[in-house]
Amino acid sequence: MSTPDLFRIKDLRLGQVTDSVGKTGCTVLLFPAGAVASVDVRGSAPGTRETDLLRPENLVEQVHAIVLSGGSAFGLASMDGVGRYLEEQEIGFRTGEAIVPIVTGAVLYDLAVGDAQARPDAAIGYAAAEGANRKIVEEGAVGAGTGASVGKLRGMEFASPGGLGVFALVFENGIVVSAVVAVNALGNILDGTEIVAGIRHAGGDGFIDARHLLLSGHRRDVFERTNTTIGAIVTNATLTKAQCLKIAQMTHDAYARRIDPAHTLFDGDAIFVAATGEVDAPVDLMFLGTAACEAMETAILRAVRT
Repeated sequence: MSTPDLFRIKDLRLGQVTDSVGKTGCTVLLFPAGAVASVDVRGSAPGTRETDLLRPENLVEQVHAIVLSGGSAFGLASMDGVGRYLEEQEIGFRTGEAIVPIVTGAVLYDLAVGDAQARPDAAIGYAAAEGANRKIVEEGAVGAGTGASVGKLRGMEFASPGGLGVFALVFENGIVVSAVVAVNALGNILDGTEIVAGIRHAGGDGFIDARHLLLSGHRRDVFERTNTTIGAIVTNATLTKAQCLKIAQMTHDAYARRIDPAHTLFDGDAIFVAATGEVDAPVDLMFLGTAACEAMETAILRAVRT
């Protein structure tokens, strides 16, 4: 279990479904009252839904769910199930003729770890949304992190488990900044200069520097497709879409500090930022961006250590 501080954000529920046999799953963040959100995608191989909607100049201001899913492009189907659940609960953007839930999210590639035919579908997304609550936060090989792995430049036989990590910071002014991340990177995971997960030596003891392998010309293209780290920052601060975007951009520094290399041609790295607006305090983007990076860095380490 992780810190319950995540649920100091009052309008937030979290649900997960884990397929421990097929080695895949999905993680759903629900915002029944809606949350202002944006996203910054830095990796070159993304799989996403409704990210154009989150651009500051576009019409809809709020989302009702952010979904992190395994299954590569097939996992986008899980978001249909989340949308169906929200529609049944009459949660969504009211158009006059219908209620349209705004569900955004991203997927990672985990098909090489378990059963490549096991994918988070609409039924799994529905179940994750239906089970979303304010009590349970599991980490490690659960939800979107079930089939995650890191350090794949020498092939999957030398890779390490990735996972799902969660961490929240609570400040005296009532602001909460939380991070949820599924770590499934091509590169290694660093704590400072120490490699804590990644490319293992043949004997299993210790790790190999990913940057050294790349600079020496080592390539295993068949395994370079099995990646992508996807995450979300959720805060109870009151922000605009443009401010959410800036914090998402700043939070990618956490990926760059903890994942080596990050944002590669074979990673679809993405960070969503959602603000529920529960705390109406003056906005300090430098403060919030720094806090978001701190929360995300810790969540990344928790993902692989758990």
